[in-house]
Amino acid sequence: MKENKYEFSYEVFNDISELNEKDAWLLSEARSVTKDAYAPYSNFQVGAVAILANGEVVAGTNQENASYPVGICAERVLLGSVATLHPNVPVETIAISYTSDGMKSDHPISPCGMCRQSLLEYETRLHKPIRLILSGQEGKVFVIKSAGLLLPFAFTNKELG
Repeated sequence: MKENKYEFSYEVFNDISELNEKDAWLLSEARSVTKDAYAPYSNFQVGAVAILANGEVVAGTNQENASYPVGICAERVLLGSVATLHPNVPVETIAISYTSDGMKSDHPISPCGMCRQSLLEYETRLHKPIRLILSGQEGKVFVIKSAGLLLPFAFTNKELG
């Protein structure tokens, strides 16, 4: 038997003030757009804002539904908008933030499994890593070089032949 190890590095900043100007602006936008989320059931509002390779900025928020499984996460709303409004334009960086009526928004959250798969698919499709900036409304900020790092042993188009 052989044991393998999977690990990756990411940057940790104490707060938004330690980011460069462009990243701080993008995170501020993600924090702000959470107010546009439609989350009457979970009261967990997520905002995602991307800067694209062509310089355009696109935002997305989570959208819930009374038929609870039918809702869609902010990251997938964002990717759908990018693919529709700017076909074949790579995403450079996505900042993701949240607010919640039930907990303090003082630490980074990570995309759910379905969103991780969608982010990886977009990276694979356009042959470009998507850099992630993750944070709450305050506190620490994580910067991850590629969304694909969050999904080891991913199911990809290679498995489909």
